[in-house]
Amino acid sequence: METIFKNRIYVAIILVIGMLCLGIMGFRFLALYTWTDAIYMTIITISTVGFGEVQPLNDTAKIFTVILILVSVFVLGYAISIITEYILSRSNVELLKKRRVQKKIDSLKNHIIVVGYGRNGKQAVQKLTTYGKPFVVIEKDEEVVNKFQSESMPFIQGNANEDEVLIEAGVFRASTLISALPDDSDNLFVVLSARQMNASMKIISRASEETTYQKLKFAGADNVIMPDKIGGDHMASLVVVPDLVEFLDNLQVTTAGRVNVQEITFEAVCPDYVTRTIRDIDLRNKTGCSIIGYKAPNGDYVINPEASMLLEKNSKLIVIGRPEQIENLHKEFAI
Repeated sequence: METIFKNRIYVAIILVIGMLCLGIMGFRFLALYTWTDAIYMTIITISTVGFGEVQPLNDTAKIFTVILILVSVFVLGYAISIITEYILSRSNVELLKKRRVQKKIDSLKNHIIVVGYGRNGKQAVQKLTTYGKPFVVIEKDEEVVNKFQSESMPFIQGNANEDEVLIEAGVFRASTLISALPDDSDNLFVVLSARQMNASMKIISRASEETTYQKLKFAGADNVIMPDKIGGDHMASLVVVPDLVEFLDNLQVTTAGRVNVQEITFEAVCPDYVTRTIRDIDLRNKTGCSIIGYKAPNGDYVINPEASMLLEKNSKLIVIGRPEQIENLHKEFAI
């Protein structure tokens, strides 16, 4: 559609230029005007300004002027209509695109709201995309929104400090909010507003200063992440235990963007809600994945649990495997 409009605009421009050239040549050689006077007469004739002739026209030049006026009416009318239609169509396309994105956002439930599409926000979105988690991004910069907006990556352009923007993002239906704004005070305000609007939602916030950590926790953040602190610790670990850190980094996501570490719920491995042991579910033989961790209902973790451990309701298993083994896991337990 846009290509067709552009082609029609090119045709309109060519017609206008051709009409200008025709008028200039006609006044130059039929009315014997100078080049300057010919350009002047062409412009005032086409624009129908109504100024008088530079000098009297002969009969041939008068007939030419009449023809030029009639042609200019149709050519300029066509050009104006095409340009107007193109501008209106672009506005309509953008409006329809925005409506489609908002319709998708309105259909989301238990989704994640990512506030801020800076460095940390992008990393969060990439991980959510890899794990197939539904999300919506709130970003204040209109240029960023226009660049990355799509149905698979829904954006809301606005300030997350405003309740209306959070409501538009579905804060009442969301399961988690990630506030990744660069300014701690903005994160604090977003956390406070979101917690008041949704008391059961999990909130994760970014922080730059250690003094902000407790404030964010008090405002309602469940987890507060300090990227600078984590980065420094990570770099030091690469000196102390480089191979271990590199191995752990590779556990998260492969270069192809496929998952090799996964958590699964009790309901997934025991769909009938009958408690079983790790040996009973036989996950290793069925999928090739290995269980490396167990999270009890009370939040306690057990690393490398025994095969005889009994799985409890509301517990989770942490499993590891190659990407193809994780895919087998998803198929076997319908994750």
